Order: sequence, then C-alpha cells, then structure tokens
Amino acid sequence: MRVDTATIITPREQRTLVMSRLRWLVAVVLVVLLLILARFGSLQLGDHERYAARAENNRISLRALAPNRGLILDRQGRVLAENRPAYRLVIVPERAGQLEHTLQAVAGLVPVSDDERRRFLYHERRSRRFEPIVLKGNLSADEVARIAIHRHRLPGVDIEPYLMRHYPHGELLSHVVGYVGRIDQDDLARLDPSRYRATRYVGKTGIERRYEDRLHGETGIERVETNAQGRVVRVLERTDPRHGENLTINIDLDVQRAAYRALGDYTGAVVVVSVDSGEVLALVSKPGFDPNLFVHGISQAAYDSLLDDPRRPLFNRFLSGGYEPGSTIKPFIALAGLAVGVITPETQVFSGGSYQLPGHARLYRDWKEEGHGWVDLELALAESVNGYFYRLAVDLGIDRIARELALFGFGRSSGLDLPGESDGILPTRTWKRARFDQPWFPGETVITGIGQGFTVVTPLQLAHATAALAGRGRTARPTLVGRAEPAQMVRHDPDDWQAVHAGLTAVVHGPSGTARAVAARLSAPMAGKTGTAQVFERPDIDDAVDARDQDELPVFLRNHALFTGFAPADEPRLVVTAVVEHGGSGAGVAAPVAADVMAVALEASGRGGNDADAGRE
Repeated sequence: MRVDTATIITPREQRTLVMSRLRWLVAVVLVVLLLILARFGSLQLGDHERYAARAENNRISLRALAPNRGLILDRQGRVLAENRPAYRLVIVPERAGQLEHTLQAVAGLVPVSDDERRRFLYHERRSRRFEPIVLKGNLSADEVARIAIHRHRLPGVDIEPYLMRHYPHGELLSHVVGYVGRIDQDDLARLDPSRYRATRYVGKTGIERRYEDRLHGETGIERVETNAQGRVVRVLERTDPRHGENLTINIDLDVQRAAYRALGDYTGAVVVVSVDSGEVLALVSKPGFDPNLFVHGISQAAYDSLLDDPRRPLFNRFLSGGYEPGSTIKPFIALAGLAVGVITPETQVFSGGSYQLPGHARLYRDWKEEGHGWVDLELALAESVNGYFYRLAVDLGIDRIARELALFGFGRSSGLDLPGESDGILPTRTWKRARFDQPWFPGETVITGIGQGFTVVTPLQLAHATAALAGRGRTARPTLVGRAEPAQMVRHDPDDWQAVHAGLTAVVHGPSGTARAVAARLSAPMAGKTGTAQVFERPDIDDAVDARDQDELPVFLRNHALFTGFAPADEPRLVVTAVVEHGGSGAGVAAPVAADVMAVALEASGRGGNDADAGRE
C-alpha cells in the first residue's frame, strides 16, 4: 500500500506551526493591552478633570431657593397680605413610572379635581421630566398624613412645604391689594427667568402686580449632594435668597372698612384721598371677591359664578367704572365762568323751571318744577339749580368748558399707582367728530353744563379733581405707596376759589342745601356737591329729585347717586367721593355714605400712622 508523503506533517513541523500561531496571538494580545493601557492613561491624565466633573455632577446639583414674598401692610402696620405655611403635593414625572397609574393612586387618597388634573397635565407637557409639577396645593393635615402613609407605593410623589399667600380681609381689599396666581406663559414672557427659577407665583392684579419687583425678592442658590435616588444627602454650599420687601400702603383699614359698610347692599365705589399729599386712605369697589380663590388657580365653576354674577364683583369700579358726573361737575363749570368773567359771584339768574335755547323748541327742565326764582352762584350751587348752569354752559361754549375741565384732570388717568385706570371721556368738538363723524350741537353744550351727555368720569378722577378744587388748585397725584409732591394744577383768582367753596359749604350747611340732611352726621364742617348719573334719559331728573320718583322705578333703571366733598370746609384735609349705583338720589343716598365715611376718615387721619415718606417715590 502506497502512502502520499506530501500530506504527512512531521511532529517538528507541527510544533513550528503551533509556535507561529502562538506568536501571532501573543502579538495581538499585546497590541490590545497596549491600546487599553494607552486609553487608560488618556482617561487618567488627559480627560480626568472632564470626567471627574461629570461624575461630580451626577451627585452634586444646584437648587434654586425661593425668596419669601414681602407682606403688604396698611398705614397703621396691619397685615393686608401675608404668607402662611402650607403643603403641596408634587410629582416628578421621571420617577413616577406610569404617570397615569400614579395619578389614579393619588386620587384614591386625596380629592383631585378635574381642573387640578388638567392643570397638572398642561404643565407636565411643558416642563422637563425631572422637574416637580404641582398637582394639588394647600393640603390639609389629614391629606398630608394619608400621602405619607402610602408614600412607599407612590414613586415620584412628594410633599413640599411652602408659604402660601393669604388675604385675611377677603373681598374688602380685593380690588386694591389684588392677588397672586400661578405663573403662566404670558407671565414667562415678561419675567426674568433667573429671578423666578424657584417661584411658582406672581402678582396678577392690584398692588401685588404693580409692586411685584419689590415684593418678590431675589432667588438664592443651594449646592447639594444627592444619593442614587436623588434625595439630598447634605448641603455643600448655600447663598441665601433675599426676601421681598414688606410694603406699607396708604390705605387705612378702618376707613376702608367704614366705606365698604357704608355702601350697605348697594353696588358702587368710594374714594378717600388726602388733599395735600395725594395719599389714598380708602379705595372701595363693591362688591368685591375673595382673592384667596385665585392663589392656587380658581376652579372653572367658581370663575363662571363670578362672571355670571349680575353685580359684577370682578369689575373695578373706582378705577375703570365710567359714570356721568351729573351735578358734581357744576363747581368746575362755575370756576370756568368766574375765570373768564362770564359771571361773578353776585350774578343773578332767574330759574323758572326750564331753559330753552333761542330758536329751539326743546325745553331743558330743572329738577324743581316751579323753578328756584332769582339765584346767585352760592344759591345755584347749594340748591343745584340746573337753569343757572344751562345758561352758563351756553355762555361759555364747549371749547372753554373743555379747557377748564382738562385742567382738573378730566379726560385722562389720575396716575394712581395701580394698573388698569380708565381715562374717562372729556368731550370736545374734535372728539365727537373722530368718534361719531358728527358736528357738535348747541343742545349738547347745554346738558354738558349739568354733567350729562358724553362726559364720563371715574370715581378716582372725580376725587382727584375735587382734591384740586379743595386745595384751591394745588394737590398731589393720588398714590397708594409713598406720596407725590404737590403741584399747582390750576390757577385762579383767590376770590373765585372762595366763591365756589362758599357754595359747596352751603350744599351741606345751608338752609336749602341739597345735602343739608347729613350735616348732623359730621364731626367737622364739610363742603361738597351732590349729583346723579342718568341710567336712561330724563333731563328733568337731578340730584335733589324726590326719591319717591326713583323708588317707583325698577332698580336697574334708577339713577346712579353721587357725592363728592372735602372736610374740614375751611381747611380741607380729606376728600371723599361716593358713587352709589342705582341709588336714585345723590342727596338721599350718596351724601349719607360720604358723610359717614368722612367722620371715620377724619378720626383716622388724626391718629397718624407709619411714616409714608419711607416709600416716597
């Protein structure tokens, strides 16, 4: 049998082949080891700091620290807005596992409304997954306990302590102090993100919004070490937040409360302002609302209830309410007539019960059917004689009337340090042409003389104008924080000021003054003017009309009642302006409101208060 020697490998050759393969294997292993050692050296020497920092960041984190919001105090140091300890339930989506199951589990322990759930999901979609999202705020002690007991089966769920904004006086100051609410997308567009990293709430209305920068404070920073579960192990470094400033405003709580109560069951507005400093002691818009409802987000049902309320509690009457001034405009018309010499204090005008423009058929009636007979300026103001001011308005003309009223601030905002103030309407020929594309008619001048027609004022504007009248042209811009420097708004002859003051004093203290019935309520002489704002057109209705005529009407058709005045009459310190919606009679309804408020305001102003100059602007 023949053997093929070409396929036979000798033992020597086998050893050589094995050794060759081993050498290649060792070479490959050495190369791999060299590469590993090179990479190890690179990590240790070249990239050490970078990876060490990343490892450090895995256990070290920065936390923003929210500042405590400043308190809001009245001029006597009484708290109007405060911070109360509370607890809220938050969920970190990244740690919650199946979020829907977590939400269901939480809802089985504490009540979660549809609004709260919708709000949570809205913010969850717009936030980073490791950020805690509030599901429910202001937890009760029982709710906190229930969550704590079952926390082991609620991944990502936590209870956070925080300070909750609270308004102890409810609706009394709702339109002045305002309220805070959760930060939304509109807020984010106007806020500095670095200041609000730890803040969930921001001022939405009123003082809370106007002085947000001073109330909020500055955010602090905390550098903390965390464990694998993300829990804080220790604090490594801390920069404390700078808490918000406590803000003292000029409101006097006693005066505010007296004004709110004086309105009784009526809707309306009351303004109390200092003649010299412009400090506002009371700003009432009734009805108000409970601002605490808005802090955590008002439910849709509660908000709809406020919107549907026919008394309009959300509407700020002293700032945005527009009313015909009625006869409260007459002292300003009188000053215009005195300034240009159309009348003197002694000018006699006969009131026979009506006035008629030459060549016109329409009669403009006085509130007193038989007329007032011959009257001078003092009696015309005291008895609110329409015929006197019809004639005076025609003699002046709308252009001179508008110029005089503009000097007192009509037709523009007063500059109060609150957002949302209306300008009102000061009608002129130009205004009417732009608004209606119509010329100015003589009859419109007639009714402008008694505060009817197109003229619209806010209660705040009327109070500011009355302060200038009381100060003989000199007063300050109305302010809620600090005080503004007084300025001479209007310049007239001293005798002209005295003549008008005498007429306004006779309104309250004269034998036939329209508001003589309230004189007994006063602790000091008061000067003022009654008025009515028509709800539907009856040009013969005025502030002194028999209240029985108004009582026969449905409430919603009754005239608005007005009174604006100052006291003491001889040395004016304070102005009170009252607008009572559907009150019917300025003399019978608004004047008693103003008199009662003035009595409290004069007593309060005598007490003094915290130094308002500390917040001088």
